[in-house]
Amino acid sequence: MASPLASSASTARCRCGDCARNADHGSAGVSKGDFHTHSTNSDGVRTPTELIDLAYQRGVRVMALTDHDTLDGLEEAEAAASRHPGFLLIPGIELSCDVPGTEVHILGYFIDRDDARLQEQLHTFRAGRIDRAQRIIGALERLGAPIEWTRVQEIAGEASVGRPHIAQALLEAGHIETFNEAFDRFIGRDGPAYAERSKLEPPDAIAMIRDAGGIAVFAHPGFTKEYERIAAELADAGLFGLEAYYKHYDPEMVASLVGLAESLGVFALGGSDHHGIDREDERQPGEIPLPDEVVDAFLVAARERGCEVPEPTP
Repeated sequence: MASPLASSASTARCRCGDCARNADHGSAGVSKGDFHTHSTNSDGVRTPTELIDLAYQRGVRVMALTDHDTLDGLEEAEAAASRHPGFLLIPGIELSCDVPGTEVHILGYFIDRDDARLQEQLHTFRAGRIDRAQRIIGALERLGAPIEWTRVQEIAGEASVGRPHIAQALLEAGHIETFNEAFDRFIGRDGPAYAERSKLEPPDAIAMIRDAGGIAVFAHPGFTKEYERIAAELADAGLFGLEAYYKHYDPEMVASLVGLAESLGVFALGGSDHHGIDREDERQPGEIPLPDEVVDAFLVAARERGCEVPEPTP
């Protein structure tokens, strides 16, 4: 069952007006690679099929599906990718980690989705998300912004429950006027209804990903306090790269992060973090300043690390 969040996908889809202009591979404004996207299997509004189709239409040819704490969308995504000649789908995931005073998100690529130990750990994380969501809902009720748990479940559908589903329920209930307001007023990390989740330390996340045959990348470092120090610690723990070419980062921030990656001896990658949600910083697949030569170099580097890199669809 698709998430009701997807009901907004028709308006979210191509709102930027780029899609038709940039449909050809290699058109200006679209990178051929995007290594950070979300589907209805976590907190995106598009099914894996819709996401792959949109990415291909826009000129993306190498893409990772990186849903939160789940690999469940990969089978559908692989079937969709098989219909698009020259398209390479990378199996991925995004894991949320906690360090004192801030958050760290770790992206994993070339994951073996049949790895039994990883799947067991992901099941535990998803159960923790349910507990966390219920605690957030309890806090919202005490703050005078009640929403129904059953409605949050309906919005999430078969996806792993996350704060965006709670934000949508708050919007529907009239407690907020915009999606972002939910995070600003209530459920952001410093908000009065925020609740911690099951703890996962970043080095443990990196080890999980590596044990499942993958490589780990520090997602959107600019959202993490003291990210330079943390990136250095993660590099020592086996980090492969960091997300320098992230959706709305300006050239100065990109250059700073590329320099940080070089100083640490890790790879500078990029992604749109596409969800399809109606918010100011939303980006379409491939709408990132990621050079095509970096995409090619990433695949080479992954093979050199021993990852099983899929072949593009014939």
